[in-house]
Amino acid sequence: MITKIQLEDIKIHACHGVLKEENIIGAEYLICVEVTADFSEAIESDELKDTINYAEINAIIHQEMKIPSRLIEHVGGRILRKIKKEFPHAKRIKVKITKKSPPMKGEMKGASIEIEETF
Repeated sequence: MITKIQLEDIKIHACHGVLKEENIIGAEYLICVEVTADFSEAIESDELKDTINYAEINAIIHQEMKIPSRLIEHVGGRILRKIKKEFPHAKRIKVKITKKSPPMKGEMKGASIEIEETF
């Protein structure tokens, strides 16, 4: 049985970007993570040890977002690798990071990257 854990639109203020101002002022980001794995044991046992603890995934996201980076692609890659390291039984991990107000002309909801890897 394959199931998914999803954390959606985690809002974090962080300092990522190529421009000097972005690293000083920071911006609002929305992070979504989806982890696919076999949770059939947890479905039967009702035990946290048999699943992927999404509170731990949330902690990983917050830790990695604290580390300033020039590119959100780099941040997304770090989040994905750390989740895989902590939860090696994950079959697929998808990370989406949206910078809500990128310093560009025009009105937009945000600029996003999405990284997905299947194991």
